[in-house]
Amino acid sequence: MELHSCDDQICHGKLAQTPVNSETAISTKTSWLSPWLTPLAYLLGGHLLPLFFGQIRITGQENIPTTGPVILAPTHRARWDSLLLPYASGRCVTGRDLRFMVTIDECQGLQGWFVRRLGGFPVDPQHPSITTLRYAVELLQRGEMLVIYPEGNIFRDGELHPLKSGIARLALTAESTDPDLGVKILPVGIDYSQPYPDWGTDVSINIGSVIQVADYIKGSVKQDAKRLTIDLANALEQLSHHESTINTHAFAEMPNCN
Repeated sequence: MELHSCDDQICHGKLAQTPVNSETAISTKTSWLSPWLTPLAYLLGGHLLPLFFGQIRITGQENIPTTGPVILAPTHRARWDSLLLPYASGRCVTGRDLRFMVTIDECQGLQGWFVRRLGGFPVDPQHPSITTLRYAVELLQRGEMLVIYPEGNIFRDGELHPLKSGIARLALTAESTDPDLGVKILPVGIDYSQPYPDWGTDVSINIGSVIQVADYIKGSVKQDAKRLTIDLANALEQLSHHESTINTHAFAEMPNCN
């Protein structure tokens, strides 16, 4: 998700200093984990996704933190990514639910109704508000798992594209609010056996080692974010695979989510 428009505000500490206000409260009320829809979605996903796709191969699930604030930073290759991520790392695997930062267009109409009740919340990539970003920081302060696509858009060429610096700045801002918070970034490489996945497409999901955000707080937010973004890009590059190597991954045992 593209956050570059708000970098200067985060860099100058305005986000961390912004108090919780009524607008933030509205964001909280309109984005939550429905006590009936969320488990139903995970249940259906756990049964339907393996029927739709050919082979779903997952590596590195042991790297997923089961507690504490985490930002999942996946490559973005198709809209299916947002369904496969909960399948590979959500409540059936870790007992945790994912909170997605999505574009404001994806929170419209019937789709938006489902997105908000499954924990998603909108951001306007052209004009991201302090309120939305403050809400993302609050989710991390509460120890939740937040999903942000660092490339910003879907890219179907199998190549890693330049990362937006917003994810690093957001993570550093959250960590700076509490030195003991322990924010982690978890790189995830997602690949499909064809650019436009359809029935029978094979999927490879490779989960890397966590990046400890606290290790990057050295004083200059701009430089800290640059180093963190470079290391995240290197990790995603190593996790990204082309179609020719997708068959080398082993199957993951998926737990029963009933």
